[in-house]
Amino acid sequence: MTYPLMVLPFLAVTVIVTAISARRPRFRERMLASTVTAVALLVLTAVFDNIMIAAGLFTYPSEHLSGLRVGAAPIEDFSYPLCAAFLLPAVYTLLDRSETSR
Repeated sequence: MTYPLMVLPFLAVTVIVTAISARRPRFRERMLASTVTAVALLVLTAVFDNIMIAAGLFTYPSEHLSGLRVGAAPIEDFSYPLCAAFLLPAVYTLLDRSETSR
């Protein structure tokens, strides 16, 4: 299985759960905060993944990658922080019972 195929379920769940949370209050503010968080996480991922790969802490078999890279880091590495920045606030919002009473 390739890394891009492994990423697809995470992306799909993120999109679906975030869309479901759109009916909750302050969706626009959450999306702005998630976007700022995603940018910060993507920058940190770019910096630290490149450092760790350059230091030889881990490698990726090229036959399992899409081939797109940011420096030495495969583009697939950026999907997890991106999903986390949007999925976690959406899940929290959906589980927060106090949001429905506002």
